Amino acid sequence: LESQTLPYVQQASLWESCRRSGQGGEWSCESLMGYAWGRAAAATYLVGFLLLVICFALAIIAFAIDTLRFNFIRGIGGLLFVAAVFSIMGLVIYPVKFSSEMELTGINMFSWAYGFGWTTAIMEICLGFFFCCLPNYEDQILGNVKPTYFYSSP
Repeated sequence: LESQTLPYVQQASLWESCRRSGQGGEWSCESLMGYAWGRAAAATYLVGFLLLVICFALAIIAFAIDTLRFNFIRGIGGLLFVAAVFSIMGLVIYPVKFSSEMELTGINMFSWAYGFGWTTAIMEICLGFFFCCLPNYEDQILGNVKPTYFYSSP
């Protein structure tokens, strides 16, 4: 969260909220980890990120080893959906509770980092569908399908 107009009097992250009294004043910061919703938002978003990293590692292993290629691709897709759920929970808890429990002064907006979090969640959902549908085309990907020619001789 950042102040949108001058004087910039408030900024916040997933971990703390900072404010200052005027343009030249010093920032005073308060940790959001003192609030239950702050810990919940951080924990759910970090669990989603950890699951995303695990899915990335599993995907590299699955595509590097021929015998494992399509054995657990759908499992990775399912895990990506779970990661998306955790990320979305964190992305919803934070702004709702922050705006209702913290005193906001001036005009504020959520910065690019919040949009980046939503982009990550959307990509997790799309990749979940991709990994769940990929085994349906296993033969085409591996080249095991006999080509069909639509040519007829006169």
